Amino acid sequence: MVVEKTVIDTVVIGAGQAGVAMSEHLTNLGISHLVLEKKRIAEAWRTGRWDSLVANGPAWHDRFPNMEFPGIGADSFVPKEQVADYFEAYAAKFTLPIRTGVEVKSVVRNEGRPGFTIETSEGIIEARHVVAATGPFQRPVIPAIAPQEESLHQIHSAAYYNPQQLPEGAVLVVGAGSSGVQIADELQRAGKEVYLSVGAHDRPPRAYRQRDFCWWLGVLGLWDATASQPGKEHVTIAVSGARGGHTVDFRALGHQGVKLVGLTKAFKDGKVTFQPDLAENIARGDENYLALLDAADAYIARNGLDLPEEPEARHFLENPDCVANPVLQLDIKEAGITTIIWATGYGLDYGWLKVAAFDENNKPKHQRGVSSEPGVYFLGLPWLSRRGSTFIWGVWHDAKYIADHIATQRKYSEYGQV
Repeated sequence: MVVEKTVIDTVVIGAGQAGVAMSEHLTNLGISHLVLEKKRIAEAWRTGRWDSLVANGPAWHDRFPNMEFPGIGADSFVPKEQVADYFEAYAAKFTLPIRTGVEVKSVVRNEGRPGFTIETSEGIIEARHVVAATGPFQRPVIPAIAPQEESLHQIHSAAYYNPQQLPEGAVLVVGAGSSGVQIADELQRAGKEVYLSVGAHDRPPRAYRQRDFCWWLGVLGLWDATASQPGKEHVTIAVSGARGGHTVDFRALGHQGVKLVGLTKAFKDGKVTFQPDLAENIARGDENYLALLDAADAYIARNGLDLPEEPEARHFLENPDCVANPVLQLDIKEAGITTIIWATGYGLDYGWLKVAAFDENNKPKHQRGVSSEPGVYFLGLPWLSRRGSTFIWGVWHDAKYIADHIATQRKYSEYGQV
């Protein structure tokens, strides 16, 4: 039996925002390539997010440079289905060579000759370069502390879609980044009793002095920070575009009826315990918030901008009772908790990429996406080149750098060939 092989310069694995951006730049450079996607273009936006999700940045910011969102106001926050539609339309506009429904099973380096052999569900492909564009949301992570209680309905935030899917009873949401805080808010507004476990977080203003925080991070140069600050590697960002966009305010959530608790510590004998750090975590979030206001005020003064002052932005609500008198332990049954939603992030899964491109902790070794394994590239990861790398516009710029690197390597390898 003869197995047909496809031979091509570059294979891009994944057709989310990273893969689509990568394909555009490779196309512009005339580099033959294929993008392989096991499901649909931008599938994670459709089925890996809850129903009411909108983009966390405004439409003028969270897009690729060469196409605007059709029919969407520049300052609007785009619903998730329209984000996915955008990437499908983008791929069609630039006639990108994307093959959907193709699963990559393994990538191995060829012996004694250049390139890699890629085994897929549709056959074998050989390529000189491989771009892993599967992004940062590959494997939902539920911590080991999760209780082994069959009576509890436990899901990761990736499997949450709407309040109607949950059983009757109260909900404990663990994790207060953008996903956790928005899900907790939605559930409480739907009539659920909600406990929200709040850990360390950054809490930027949604907008300040008539400018969105995305604009502020841009003019202040913060999107271009090349590494996270020491001790903040695992700090989440609490920001929301829901209901037209608003600043996340944990005190307001507490007054609204969400029961705030500290970092979830352990489950034992039908009880859950929390760290006594709730007020401290909220205070540190306030510090982050105020630091951005200070930097914005200084920028306005330095540049003589005519933007209205907003002194009320510095006024905080009184601590709700759940912050002033934090609960450190709950009896799960007595509290009526029947569901736990783990908004605890994601891990990477490159089990199919069988090359020497990982460190002792199985994390990708790279410099701006250029792997330690020649010919292999990573795209879409947090802090790939800067703070903005996981945002839609940021991944587009990272993809351009990688495409240019591939083009340069091609020139070297072709030198002297007849």
